[in-house]
Amino acid sequence: MRGKAEVRLAVDIGGTFTDIVLDVGEERRTRKVLTTPTRPEQAVLDGTRLILADAHAHISDIDVFIHGTTLATNAIIERRGARTALIATQGFRDVLDIGTESRYDQYDLSIDKPKPLVPRQLRFTVPERIDAHGAVRLPLEEAAVRALAPHLREQKVESVAFAFLHAYANPAHEQRAARILQEEMPGISVTLSSEVCPEIREYERTSTAVANAYVQPLMDSYLARMEEALRIEQFRGAIYLVTSGGGVTSIATARRFPVRLVESGPAGGAIFASQIAARIGERKVLSFDMGGTTAKICLIENYEPETSRVFEVDRAARFLKGSGLPVRIPVIEMVEIGAGGGSIARIDALKRVTVGPESASSEPGPACYGRGGERPAVTDADVALGMIDPDAFAGGTIRLAPDLSKQALLRDIGEPLGLSAETAAYAVHEVVCENMASAARVHAVERGAVVGQHTLIAFGGAAPLHAARVAEKIGVSKVIVPSHAGVGSAVGFLAAPIAYELVRSRHVRLDDFDAALVSGLLAEMASEARALVASGAAGAPVRERRAAFMRYVGQGHEITVELPNRPLTAADLPAIRQSFETDYAALFERAIPGAAIEVLSWSVLATTDARQPAIIAEVGRKPAAKAAGSRQFFDGRAGKVVDIPLFRRGDMAPGATISGPAVIAEDETSTFISNSFDAYIDGAGSIVMERKAA
Repeated sequence: MRGKAEVRLAVDIGGTFTDIVLDVGEERRTRKVLTTPTRPEQAVLDGTRLILADAHAHISDIDVFIHGTTLATNAIIERRGARTALIATQGFRDVLDIGTESRYDQYDLSIDKPKPLVPRQLRFTVPERIDAHGAVRLPLEEAAVRALAPHLREQKVESVAFAFLHAYANPAHEQRAARILQEEMPGISVTLSSEVCPEIREYERTSTAVANAYVQPLMDSYLARMEEALRIEQFRGAIYLVTSGGGVTSIATARRFPVRLVESGPAGGAIFASQIAARIGERKVLSFDMGGTTAKICLIENYEPETSRVFEVDRAARFLKGSGLPVRIPVIEMVEIGAGGGSIARIDALKRVTVGPESASSEPGPACYGRGGERPAVTDADVALGMIDPDAFAGGTIRLAPDLSKQALLRDIGEPLGLSAETAAYAVHEVVCENMASAARVHAVERGAVVGQHTLIAFGGAAPLHAARVAEKIGVSKVIVPSHAGVGSAVGFLAAPIAYELVRSRHVRLDDFDAALVSGLLAEMASEARALVASGAAGAPVRERRAAFMRYVGQGHEITVELPNRPLTAADLPAIRQSFETDYAALFERAIPGAAIEVLSWSVLATTDARQPAIIAEVGRKPAAKAAGSRQFFDGRAGKVVDIPLFRRGDMAPGATISGPAVIAEDETSTFISNSFDAYIDGAGSIVMERKAA
């Protein structure tokens, strides 16, 4: 097969399913297999063998293997990372507890903050001090570093994070301390804050370094096993990992900085939605990615998802910023909640139906899987409502048991509340849809957007079943379920560019601007970023995007201002000031005339060009062919079972139009068209739901 067409494989490991997409030239195949939590690479290999058998190909035929995973995020949330120690500057042992000294809820007297990844007994300090300008105030006491080795061995520490004060300005002490510790403890995993997050803000930098150290042994071991397993299978192509910022990077970089992978799966979904938006010319889009464990909401404007430099893992309060562990990395901005097909439903102390964040995952899975799960999950509710064909779930690879769903729902929800199994299922469905609608409203408000003005793009194994109801709740009038929606994130991986972004702090005021110093810093960063991208670019053009994070002197937060991609001179200052004030006024209505401006950090992104989709043409609409069957659907609002048509997506030609309620089934997922919508198939094979006229 090699030489005939490029063969590209994408794999997304989720909490419940592992999704696999194989592109052979223009031909695409997909597979979903249950994730194997104890050895995630097993599901990858099993699914890869199945999909290659479908294509009559061998693993040696694969040219590019692109991989994304939520393993790093799940390890942090579930607290199953390495036993990690933190070594800080003397006097700064408790940075992780002090944080920013702010409270995410000012009026909650029993506020519950997430526990640090490193307990206090595993935090150590050594004498040393570097100031904010990089000057050494107190030399590193090397003997103190060596003296820590016996304590770390005694505590069975597997990984160490170094986070010295102002190491972003001068990393020499961190680098020397790491060398000493590795001499004393060969093989120990070491993370330097000056490498993983060379930026100001002590708490965020320390938290990021600790998170990287916490997941590094786990991810390094997994990626090493994956690489070896692929080698044994005779894989000869290139391996790339998807980062949280929406680019892909080499496996060597991923093993060094696994914290960059914390949102790799959801990032693929945002890329997928951006591609769909560009294909159909939708400039305001809300992506809705609901898988087996979580749901992700992301605003996309002008075909580009919003990005951020800080992401919070393991929030104690679902929608409140500051309630999680901050990780300072380039990341696609989104809100993520524990609401997936495997999310467990229960009755709380106030007799309310609640859903998530606990998930049944793949082992044992929802009750209907028949794998030992006894607690009702969202998928059980969808099965009991009649929205899912139990014989065709996951392409028929998993045969569902509706009776088990109804038993679990009746036992845990129905009987305590005096409801039938079907009404209990409707309650669970309504609650999870409201949870996701609330997340969408909050995310839009935080971004200053009107959520109802956006088109909803739904993907992931569970989103198409819930998209219509979520759209009704948030006032969206158009919903798109793309082709291969059930494996959307993995499809998005195939469009991701090879990219890497570096951010470094160097304080500069515009009224005292040293153009040579700044240009030298940006050139050094560009050289490093390009080197990390070049190996994967394989000769493709690499472009740069430079930016400064600026604010008025004394303010608490910065805004991003793009810079010209060349050495800067004093003549550039008026244009830089004007760009900052224009962006500032757009956010805060007015600039501050004559106020001093400062730059805290600088950014260089090196990237290849993303694959651009072709724009599709309008199609003529016509009634769909006869339905393939019907489903007995429990209409919770009417309180009765109704007969609704079941269509097979593969049988529906472009332009085929139906009126809800109806179900459109396919191998990867099923789409529920509610009574509020009509639906048709567009030129790209997407299901387009449009709200019926009142």
